[in-house]
Amino acid sequence: MLNGREVHRVSENILELKNISKSFSGVEVLHHVSFALRPGEVHALLGENGAGKSTLVKVVTGVHQPDGGEILLDGKPIHFSDTRETRQAGITAIYQELSLFPDLNVAENIFVGCQPVTLGGRIDWRKLYSEAGRLLGSLGVQLDLKQKARSLSIAQQQMVEIARAFSLNARILIMDEPTSSLTLNEVADLFRLVRRLRDEGTAIIFISHRLEELFEIADRVTVLRDGAYVDTKQLKDVTRDDLIRMMVGRTITDLFPKQNVEAGNVVLKVEHLTREGAFRDISFELRKGEILGMAGLVGAGRTNVARAIFGTEPATGGRIQLDGRDVMITSPQQAIKLGLAYVPEDRQLHGLIPAMHITSNISLPILYEFANWGWLKDKQERKASYNVACQMEVRANNIWQLARELSGGNQQKVVLAKWLATKPRILILDEPTRGIDVGTKAAVHALMSKLASEGMAILMISSELPEVLGMSDRIIVMHEGHVTAHFTRAEATQEMIIAAATQTVTAGSVS
Repeated sequence: MLNGREVHRVSENILELKNISKSFSGVEVLHHVSFALRPGEVHALLGENGAGKSTLVKVVTGVHQPDGGEILLDGKPIHFSDTRETRQAGITAIYQELSLFPDLNVAENIFVGCQPVTLGGRIDWRKLYSEAGRLLGSLGVQLDLKQKARSLSIAQQQMVEIARAFSLNARILIMDEPTSSLTLNEVADLFRLVRRLRDEGTAIIFISHRLEELFEIADRVTVLRDGAYVDTKQLKDVTRDDLIRMMVGRTITDLFPKQNVEAGNVVLKVEHLTREGAFRDISFELRKGEILGMAGLVGAGRTNVARAIFGTEPATGGRIQLDGRDVMITSPQQAIKLGLAYVPEDRQLHGLIPAMHITSNISLPILYEFANWGWLKDKQERKASYNVACQMEVRANNIWQLARELSGGNQQKVVLAKWLATKPRILILDEPTRGIDVGTKAAVHALMSKLASEGMAILMISSELPEVLGMSDRIIVMHEGHVTAHFTRAEATQEMIIAAATQTVTAGSVS
């Protein structure tokens, strides 16, 4: 029993979608898609960005109404007109962008919108805290109930979201990219909880682009491609290559197409760079035509270093040299003029303006090029944006489509296009393939390799060790704001990087 819900392991489907179709502005994004979910299973939903996964989830949760097809819950046809009705039916989604209220505490976030009340209509605080503690306890989670959500880690926020779902008696839990911002230990903790929920009868839809982890956590997988159903398989019956072939319709033979390029002169040199409270004494060199990988656990300070170099959060000590000359970078505008570009970790918050169309997003850093005495030369702006969007193979209805309407992979391509339009010499990529499908990953990696071969210097921050190992010429590792190791491509191994990132042993030479 979990949260007062008696669990029965049965073989029948708890949720069935039959021949679901959905179109937007005349463009069909789901074409007769079928999907079945059983009680007590983790069912992976897989597909490239733009395959229709998010739309299907929004149909399940009542955000979108299907144009055709049928939804069955416990074998009975049902129609959800909004998300409130799906929550009442026991269906809850936890999205990649978490939705906690930062200034409310843990207990308040768990019961936000459904607080227990006294006979007089006031919030029953004693019951609220008691029930919050019981819920977290039933999930095996220990948190300070009065801690503000803004001070929680991403993993802790996810636990609060899960507790909120079960405060609503969730029988079906949808998890969208739940591990994208977690450390290895946090992923292990989350998987333990997911297995526990599964074993107690909860049906879980698990969406992830990290194929390796699906084999660890999922029972079955359903693959979508171009808005259509491809197949449903037992995970034990397929390989990673099988899943890639099902997703993209072809075999990707080289996910990390790294070209061997002879590095040129040092273009960026960082010496003893420090920002109090974030990182200290960071030193490294980046050469022309080189991809320098920066590894480390979430919270190690890698993003802070990147933002300091780009002038978003200027350093308080140390120095930065470009082509052997000292520079003081105190703003992104300065960095851009010096030939730097920065693709941020969070494309939704820092990389895009979702309510603006593709053209405006791409031209934003170079808008001055299209200005004439206060007037915008929109034809030139449109042509420049169109050309770079085509170069990046952005898949969209047209150049005026809003960024928020694009898939995650195409949003990332727009962010890359925006910064490549500035014609940088040094490109800083912070988690360049987070939350995008394997086909788009291969395309981004190919672009990185091409840019490096043309002489661009690239600093790549990544939490995915295969990406670090596959794309880097050299690797530096950070731990708690310090550089702990420096490896060449030839000597680096996954075990050595993890050891340096966790400081479990002395690893490598410090640069």
